[in-house]
Amino acid sequence: MASPAYPDSAVTVLEPGRSAAHYWRDLWRHRELLGFLAWRDIKVRYKQAVLGVAWAVIQPIITTVIFTVIFGHLARMPDGGIPYPLLVLAGLLPWQLFSTALANSSGSLVGNSNLISKIYFPRLIVPLAAISVSLMDFLIVLALFLGMSLWFGHVPTWHWLVMPGFLLLALALALGAGLWLTALTVKYRDFRFIVPFLIQIGVFISPIGFRTDYYPNWRPLMALNPMTGVIDGFRWCLLGGTQNLQPSSVILSASLSLTLVLSGLWFFRRTERSFADII
Repeated sequence: MASPAYPDSAVTVLEPGRSAAHYWRDLWRHRELLGFLAWRDIKVRYKQAVLGVAWAVIQPIITTVIFTVIFGHLARMPDGGIPYPLLVLAGLLPWQLFSTALANSSGSLVGNSNLISKIYFPRLIVPLAAISVSLMDFLIVLALFLGMSLWFGHVPTWHWLVMPGFLLLALALALGAGLWLTALTVKYRDFRFIVPFLIQIGVFISPIGFRTDYYPNWRPLMALNPMTGVIDGFRWCLLGGTQNLQPSSVILSASLSLTLVLSGLWFFRRTERSFADII
């Protein structure tokens, strides 16, 4: 639009959409920016690392070995006839997806402060791009699980076809929580230290190293953690239905995910106009 002070000039004023419908239309128009930011983050993630992408495999392998020793050999948790490394990796796969997506999205606005303070675009693109990066690590670890599964003689079954649903559920949880945390981090930088602490706690309160169906008395309590339904769902898919899936746990996870996403979008949109001034 022309500048009022210079009616004959061709100055363009960039401003956020004035309505929700305009905002979502802007989001679609800037979809190429989302892809660019995601691809940029993927390229720089392991760019200066000596081992490069191998870090995406090393970390889950070491974690799987530690959990197998602690829960499988020392605590002697029941495995239901499944090789314990497969049991652990099937639970670690969704947790790593969630924790990586949450960590990336929670600091995404602060990490892109130079871009946010210079030009207008729907700020929701930034956490969305950060979350999409976690899918790369997920695919690498999924390939690792497939190789281990074939090594132990477990062939994928039709249950794998249901896995995209639980994948979306994990991403929805990460997105909802990430929208809250990234908006809060802009104003309160303390959350940069709180998020890693919360992720560390989540490792111990999530059923990564053991099966929940062997502890029916504790299942309702464990279901309060929304990642419990996601982890159980992934195990049900990846291990061919050998672990019982509790529908109430999945429903609770889906309900909490929807609540987090809707409330996160509301809070993010409410505080979005002040990001460029604060950051």
